[in-house]
Amino acid sequence: MEYLFDQWDQVKRKLASKHIFLFFDYDGTLTPIAKTPQQAVISEKVKELLKKLSQKPNLALAIISGRELKDIKNMVGLKDIIYAGNHGLEIEGPKIKFESQVSPGLKSVIRNIYENMVSSFSGVKGVLIEDKGLSVSVHYRLVDVKDMQEFLNIFSEITKSFTADNKIKINEGKMVYEIRPAVAWDKGKTVLWLLARQQFIVEDKVFPVYFGDDLADEDVFRVLKNSGLTIFVGQPRASKALYYVKSTTEVAKFMKQVLELE
Repeated sequence: MEYLFDQWDQVKRKLASKHIFLFFDYDGTLTPIAKTPQQAVISEKVKELLKKLSQKPNLALAIISGRELKDIKNMVGLKDIIYAGNHGLEIEGPKIKFESQVSPGLKSVIRNIYENMVSSFSGVKGVLIEDKGLSVSVHYRLVDVKDMQEFLNIFSEITKSFTADNKIKINEGKMVYEIRPAVAWDKGKTVLWLLARQQFIVEDKVFPVYFGDDLADEDVFRVLKNSGLTIFVGQPRASKALYYVKSTTEVAKFMKQVLELE
């Protein structure tokens, strides 16, 4: 990966006179990672930048998060942009409404896992279990080191039969395990689906730009490898992204500079 702002003149040329489709992850991208999901509140400064971007001609804006759709909409609180929750299993925006066809059986499995985890982790301090409707997130950032093995044992015991039967898939994020139904859908497919829809709305070719900071964002970096800009947020590591920025502050810096493009 190259540092985005070291290559800004080249990047600026790529963005010039194009219809830009900006995609942002939320946690760790638009706002720093917090101890709990509720504490990851977007700043008024970044919210204002998003609002201005959403009003810019020849620019489309989407936020694609692992959070539940109603949660991410509530956290950002802006109209006229596209929101994708549960890694794209549910999407809403101007002229768009989509929910992936997760079977009642798989929904029941997710519900069963959630209820089992609430009960089983009641004695392990620091575990935070997030019910996101179509998925479950199990946060262990606040779990004491001495309790980690117990946490891992319980987690494995609850999920192993479902993973063996290919009913769920488990993705590891930053101090969180995300349990999703085993359907062929992810952030990468979500971005491609949204780009395909946008192609019918505008005459010019759409130029995608994606910012993300976690393993789930690698699916997008992979599918956009030969088109658009892919930017990892954080200290450089092995990634399919073409560029990186160092922090959420630099994501905001990029947003400001896009607003200044003619």
